[in-house]
Amino acid sequence: MTQPIKTTITAALLTQAALSACSPNVPSQPRLVLQITVDQLRGDLPTRYFDRLSEGGFRYLWDSGLVYTDAHHAHANTETIVGHTTLATGAHPAVHGMIGNTWLDRTTGTLVYNIEDARYTLLTTGADVDRETEIDPTQRVAHSEGRSPAAILVPTFSDELAKSNGDAKIFAVSVKDRGAVPLAGDSGKAFWFSKASGEFVTSSYYYDRYPAWVEEWNERRVAFDYAGESWTLLHDASTYMFGDADDQPWEADIAGFGRTFPHMYGDAEGPYFTTFLTLSPAGDRLTAEFAKELIDREQLGQDEVTDFLAVSFSSTDYVGHVFGPSSLEAEDNLLRLDRVLADLFAFVDRTVGLDRTLIVLSADHGSPEAPGYAMSQGTPAGYVDPSSWDTEAAIDAIKRRFDIRGELIAMYEHPYIYLGAEVTERSDTERAAIEQAVAEEATKLSGVSVAVSSRSLLAGEVPDSPVMQSVLKSFNAGRSGDVFVVFEPQWFINDFDGLIVAATHGSPWRYDTHVPIVFAGPGIAARHVDRKVLTVDVAPTLAALLGIDRPSGAVGVILVEVMGTGPH
Repeated sequence: MTQPIKTTITAALLTQAALSACSPNVPSQPRLVLQITVDQLRGDLPTRYFDRLSEGGFRYLWDSGLVYTDAHHAHANTETIVGHTTLATGAHPAVHGMIGNTWLDRTTGTLVYNIEDARYTLLTTGADVDRETEIDPTQRVAHSEGRSPAAILVPTFSDELAKSNGDAKIFAVSVKDRGAVPLAGDSGKAFWFSKASGEFVTSSYYYDRYPAWVEEWNERRVAFDYAGESWTLLHDASTYMFGDADDQPWEADIAGFGRTFPHMYGDAEGPYFTTFLTLSPAGDRLTAEFAKELIDREQLGQDEVTDFLAVSFSSTDYVGHVFGPSSLEAEDNLLRLDRVLADLFAFVDRTVGLDRTLIVLSADHGSPEAPGYAMSQGTPAGYVDPSSWDTEAAIDAIKRRFDIRGELIAMYEHPYIYLGAEVTERSDTERAAIEQAVAEEATKLSGVSVAVSSRSLLAGEVPDSPVMQSVLKSFNAGRSGDVFVVFEPQWFINDFDGLIVAATHGSPWRYDTHVPIVFAGPGIAARHVDRKVLTVDVAPTLAALLGIDRPSGAVGVILVEVMGTGPH
């Protein structure tokens, strides 16, 4: 690991006087903070295709911005809600509470979807009931149509911005609800795409009724303009790195969307039409078009008060899951996303001015390779099937040892083993012994690197290793399961409620933690920095740039290069 340069100023040493000394590098407060999150954008991917990127998209940020080339999430369970909330709060999941996309509520015995909140229903009736619930893993645990940020345990950067000036306008947009809600925080407004209705929707937490411009947007049925169209290659196949690998056996064919180009969206009335849009670059285009409409109609960046807009692009994640990150589809998707970004930045330049806009880009997590691709490159890889664990001989031996007649492992909800009802009814001492026994035996299972009981994590009785430290940063006593499991590198579950996919993130390994962090805007000098930084540093740095309080749960440090200090 790269060691910090001795002259680096830590958060403890960065006094108010030092911050004041930095302020001349930012001539005036930006009128707009534009936070871009690209779902599943592993840190190496933008530069992998750099020679074919447009001038105004990723290349604009990499050429004109301050780029951290060794940026990482520090937590072990690298999932969508976890990464978005970490970027929003500057806190680790152990503190902000979003430990995974789902977790088991011990009081009700039911799985909880992270931002589910029955108190705040969606403003469009039925918009949360997808046409194809069997291929959307979130829908099997979402028990209500309600959504809110209430489960996030600490404030976000956007909350601090609102507190500093009540006139600040704060919005977040994504295809995914869990991509928008964390970044909007308690104080902003969030919109996301409903596959059931083909609209951008929100909940009663944010509005009593839609703003008129949102109603107008939805009435135009923009998504349905894709009916009868297809996802085709942007360029000739011969120009692509993966141009001769369009049909790879490990890729998934979701409901007839196919493994080769062109990928047909089909009829607008088809049961998977809107899902196909999200499995392609169309999802990002819709998100950007809605974001541009929002900027215009809500008049963001049009006065001296700094406004905030978070845009989370989801297609890279869906495409990566279905086809793998090293696929022709993933390559074309990234080239198309580059054009979407260029168009969005050009729009911001016309309406607000890039010289008055602070842009920060990162990702909620990275991605492993599909095992088939990894093995073709000589890397051991494979899939794990936790559904068979309860019948393993070693687990069966624990049942006999503790006289457990029913299930010992009731369920596995990544990254936790949840033990059966018989275990939860035992004495505290006996339950601790069972958890420890399961952790020890689970570590020996195929594809498992390490397993540790929650009691050991709570007591801090774990090795001081990088992996275990990342596990501790993911552990929240009120929400975590009984045994935390870390799979071997390039091993993971590929079954989401019956959906077989090519690749799935969610580990503490570098391919899942490595993401880009880029700042671009007024007073920020173009530069590439290769020291290791963390995603928890983003929110504190944004707060420092704007001269406002850091979010109260934030543990990240201020990135001194963004402030114009630090070694050169």
